[in-house]
Amino acid sequence: MTSVNTEKLSSARFAQATDAFVEIFTASVDFDQRMAMQDIQGSLAHAQMLHSIGILTASELVDIQTGLAQIQAEIGAGKFVWSIQQEDVHMNIEARLTDLIGIAGKKLHTGRSRNDQVATDIRLYLRDEIGVIQTQLKRLQFALLDLAEQHADTIMPGFTHLQVAQPVTFGHHLMAWFEMLSRDAERLDDCKKRLNIMPLGAAALAGTSYPIDRFMTAQLLGFLRPSNNSLDSVSDRDFAIEFTAAASLIMLHLSRFSEELILWASAQFNFIDIPDAFCTGSSIMPQKKNPDVPELVRGKSGRVVGHLMSLLMLMKGQPLAYNKDNQEDKEPLFDTVDTVVNCLRAFADMMPHVEAKKDTMYQSAKRGFATATDLADYLVRKGLAFRDAHEIVGQAVRLGVETNRDLSELSLSELQGFSTQITEEVFSVLTLEGSVAARKHIGGTAPETVRKAIKAAQHLLQLG
Repeated sequence: MTSVNTEKLSSARFAQATDAFVEIFTASVDFDQRMAMQDIQGSLAHAQMLHSIGILTASELVDIQTGLAQIQAEIGAGKFVWSIQQEDVHMNIEARLTDLIGIAGKKLHTGRSRNDQVATDIRLYLRDEIGVIQTQLKRLQFALLDLAEQHADTIMPGFTHLQVAQPVTFGHHLMAWFEMLSRDAERLDDCKKRLNIMPLGAAALAGTSYPIDRFMTAQLLGFLRPSNNSLDSVSDRDFAIEFTAAASLIMLHLSRFSEELILWASAQFNFIDIPDAFCTGSSIMPQKKNPDVPELVRGKSGRVVGHLMSLLMLMKGQPLAYNKDNQEDKEPLFDTVDTVVNCLRAFADMMPHVEAKKDTMYQSAKRGFATATDLADYLVRKGLAFRDAHEIVGQAVRLGVETNRDLSELSLSELQGFSTQITEEVFSVLTLEGSVAARKHIGGTAPETVRKAIKAAQHLLQLG
């Protein structure tokens, strides 16, 4: 059997010390110390509430506030000594507080349990980190808007099935990414509504017999309100799952952006240049410039989605109320936060410096018969049924394929061979500029529409 540690017994209930390996296996202080500031924040509010109901004297409250301030300073300076024997962040801080101020440190835990304490700390932590994520998300959105404004007129091919479909502008394409991130931001806001409910006061699972004022504590901590059911308060982590689901969608979107940037930076597309600062070379091939940042972001998306699956599986079989399983919620949650923040930061730093190769984009849009739909629409306006127009354009495209020419390069007589409805003005329809300019309804790719969308988006972001 593994040797035991005799320095600490879990409580007077136990006659044997915890097995040394089990002590290490069950401890969480190595990772949950990240929530130390939130733990102190919660304790300060709890102490103030305990004083208001007569559990703590004025001098005891001052001692607790002074002691916690010293602990906060020690942690901030990297001088706090974390002990695995104290198991978690909560007990480490409580033990140090008791060392500093004596019995008042022990009285702080009146009316609460580590179960509602950790549930509160996680919510406080996640609320803070969502704010950090939203800041980076907004930085990236502004970067996309600036780049889109520069390229509202820059024509590139739009794709379906990775085949040239219709011409769009690069600005319009960037605004598609912006819209994805806008929904991500909305999901985070919505997530915060359910996150911002306070579990403190639920105690272990049944509440407490002390006349605590949960509304006061909630107000001190900036929560919307206290939670309604003590069993649910300490046992569910659906708010963490919801956040990780929102984070997974952010990473899914960043992964899609990455895939396009990687393709566009390749010699085969050559649409963009990613700055050297965000690329690396090869150890053997001197010509290589590898888009490492987008590639790594694309890879990290799977990491976050994996954390979502982990949290879902963590909760699926747990009976009420708290179980030790829930200790496993923190590492995937913490890593999700770190990964999302870092990936958004990398993109927000990189995107302002991405260079669009306008001529290459334009020439690529001229290949693949990108204005075929415009020709069909032209024939419909001449009175043909769309299906008939579709068939006529298909025949014209076939001639273009056989002769290696774009539709705009076919002669008027050749086009009239497919339909006598076609006249000279068709060539204004078949230009890339005419194609994008015609799509000026809301949501369309016309440069004037794109600029209006950018202006509206900038206004909304500045208000937010």
